[in-house]
Amino acid sequence: MNVLRKILFPFAILYGFITTIRNFLFDKGILKSTSFDVPVIAVGNLSVGGTGKTPQIEYLIRLLSDKYKIATLSRGYKRQSEGFVLADASSNAAILGDEPFQFFQKFSNIQVAVDANRTNGITQLLSQKVKPEIILLDDAYQHRKVKAGFYILLTSFDDLYADDFMLPTGNLRESRSGASRANIVIVTKCPKDLSDEKQDQIRQKLKLSYSQQLYFTFIDYDDLVYGKEEKIAVSEIKSESKLLLAGIAKPTPFFDYLKNESDECLTFPDHHHFSETDLEEVQNKAQSKKIITTEKDYVRLKDSKLMSQLYYLPIKSTFINNKQNFDSSILEYVKR
Repeated sequence: MNVLRKILFPFAILYGFITTIRNFLFDKGILKSTSFDVPVIAVGNLSVGGTGKTPQIEYLIRLLSDKYKIATLSRGYKRQSEGFVLADASSNAAILGDEPFQFFQKFSNIQVAVDANRTNGITQLLSQKVKPEIILLDDAYQHRKVKAGFYILLTSFDDLYADDFMLPTGNLRESRSGASRANIVIVTKCPKDLSDEKQDQIRQKLKLSYSQQLYFTFIDYDDLVYGKEEKIAVSEIKSESKLLLAGIAKPTPFFDYLKNESDECLTFPDHHHFSETDLEEVQNKAQSKKIITTEKDYVRLKDSKLMSQLYYLPIKSTFINNKQNFDSSILEYVKR
């Protein structure tokens, strides 16, 4: 914790008090939450970014979309549009935001919408000619104006909410007690070989209730990187001199997975909109080398001047154990 964050500790106490009062008012029904007649699954976190919400939403899409009509609803962070937008052939990352546009590009059999007002967004989705049978709310754990039927809370292995503190001293959006709303808690970005003993230690630290389920996942990387017209094996790319580019919350694992000693790593802020100056900087550093980026960054860069050199590495969320139990819990909720 740096000095400035320590100095701001009184503001963290005040912020925590305000969010606790807000949650109390929603819990008691003094502030209104709206429920809907379709299954609504909210995926989110207590902290600010970097817990792996996008691969978890994609996991749910793969699990459910063959059997049900699915819609995702996101805020559309840093998009250049306002209000409710339902993705169509004219959509791009600027209109939807990078993560919703990624969903739209990857999954042709779902509806993708954005709206900062989740209540209005769900209402609009349910007014469409083709109504979704399940709605997945992306990054909506603190959006209490909608009462989801099922809550999935994510926390990173190396940054557990139990070890964190309220903003601005720490990174928590609300107090740790907010975890009590979750049906399922997933510890993300774990080592693949996380031991049973370490899992038990984390379980004790999180102090979940008897009714809450706990799972552990790791980030699984694809065997290939993908460009506009070709695919290249990751094993080949790792040995090649290249530029690694990321504009995500926590890029270090991405860099560590691909880089060799001759590579250069270039970092931009999360959800960064690349200007012409940024593109020139990237191009000057890359020269004739390949540029490897994240899938989220690729959807913002794929129509840029970097296209001929640009490749992305897909990721997915994989359960260390008890995957079948997780799948069954989601499917049973939907059936109810």
